[in-house]
Amino acid sequence: MRWRVAVPLGAQRINLWMILQGVLTVFLTVVVALWISSVIEARLMRMEGVDSSLRIVGVRVAKSLLTVAALVTGLTMAGIDMTAFSVFTGALGVGLGLGMQRIASNYVSGFIILLDRSIHIGDVVQVGADSGQVTKITTRYTVLQHAAGTEFIVPNEALISNVVQNQSYSDTRMRLSTTVGVAYDTDLELAMRLMREAAAAQPRVLRDSPPSVFLTAFADSAINLELGFWIMDPEAGRGNIISDVNLAIWKAFRKTASRFRFRSGKCAS
Repeated sequence: MRWRVAVPLGAQRINLWMILQGVLTVFLTVVVALWISSVIEARLMRMEGVDSSLRIVGVRVAKSLLTVAALVTGLTMAGIDMTAFSVFTGALGVGLGLGMQRIASNYVSGFIILLDRSIHIGDVVQVGADSGQVTKITTRYTVLQHAAGTEFIVPNEALISNVVQNQSYSDTRMRLSTTVGVAYDTDLELAMRLMREAAAAQPRVLRDSPPSVFLTAFADSAINLELGFWIMDPEAGRGNIISDVNLAIWKAFRKTASRFRFRSGKCAS
């Protein structure tokens, strides 16, 4: 038995039976398409010789194309003429152009980021006031995880239209610094040597670019000494290594407290 109630759609009349048949057919074809896309994703992600960004692009494109193909195939198999949806798709296109420009821009920006490989998963970047390690890149947004655990969801359009500070774009090495203020009657050469040794003793500090100390300013109550050192793994945190270096400097100064007085300290990177 077929339902006699029909709705005219263009040159075709669609009844309830066609709608149910179309829903079931589309559901099955979409399920098959998603299964095929999951197989493609599993194989692409195992290709270690291909850049991770290109693998993500391949997965996104394959899933989108298979989903669209499944929808068109399912509706066609259900006996629904796709030309009947020309008015609807035209209205949808106008709606996308007028009210969904930002969303479409984010998707396009996502594909641009993945294709030009300017940002990779694992990079340490800063966008405006938000900074962190890139943990996920989708076609609409990018996730940045701060060292404190906070995650920032940044629209891809912001990564395209704004200046992005990528601290590991071509070289993961990063220079950090900490400033120490010592009294005016301090043995400066001894203090500078102890600061260099304290930084060099840390496992994360690079040996091929040894730490260096500079006298930066004669302040009102202290002489400011800046210790600079390089690390290779900024994704492991910056505040923790600066803290370790400062603690090592403090211990070294305490052992030779009779030679100088440690006034104050501050960190910078």
